[in-house]
Amino acid sequence: MCESPQEKCDLVAALYAEATAQGFHQSDAALSPVVAVPIPGRPEKPELIPPRFTKNRPLSTQRGRKTLLHAVTHIEFNAINLALDAAWRFRDMPDAYYLDWLSVAADEARHFQLLATRMAKLDMHYGDLQAHNGLWDAACKTDYDVMVRMALVPRVLEARGLDVTPAMIEKLRDAGDQESVDALEIILREEVGHVEIGSRWFRYCCEQRGLPMQETFIDLIRNNPTGAIRGPYNHEARKQGGFTDWELEQLEELFNSQ
Repeated sequence: MCESPQEKCDLVAALYAEATAQGFHQSDAALSPVVAVPIPGRPEKPELIPPRFTKNRPLSTQRGRKTLLHAVTHIEFNAINLALDAAWRFRDMPDAYYLDWLSVAADEARHFQLLATRMAKLDMHYGDLQAHNGLWDAACKTDYDVMVRMALVPRVLEARGLDVTPAMIEKLRDAGDQESVDALEIILREEVGHVEIGSRWFRYCCEQRGLPMQETFIDLIRNNPTGAIRGPYNHEARKQGGFTDWELEQLEELFNSQ
């Protein structure tokens, strides 16, 4: 497994370019057996700690902005692995499914490089601070069913980014950090598309199984212990990402009843 972030980004870009140039077929994903991947390829640092031990710092300080950028960079690195896992792990999906998730992996790699470049200008690098492994833990917990993965990773964890990133952007803008604002605005815009891809394939899975999409999603949320119903929600961005008004109403009710 590739441990170098830069090498991983280069390999992902090459893989997606090859897939789009030559086409991608489900049989290509079935060449190797699916096995558990408790730890994907990653560098020795950052040191991984439980999420409850990570710290948030005021974005009015440079230290706080560095901490935020490192945390988002770590999310983007994990998102590369998540997208690649979605393309490799789940078999017997339409060819378009694999191309979609390879495109997401390529986007996430570009996001990682964008943030790594910004951090370098602030005299820091990925791995300088601690991070948590919550995103990959979610991948391991949903590796048994593509429908569950589509519901609980892109439509929960990535969708959460749609909720919180606008506030981050405003705080960074208030602090005069326009370069970080520019990077996060690109990421926010493209993450909407990633959530929409998750919604599209979740809908496909539900249709294949004769399940009602909206009700199935809310049922999965109710049984998901990962804090999925935290709000408030960015309704506009979530609707662009494939959420329905009914789903958002149900999420609001669940959030307000906590």
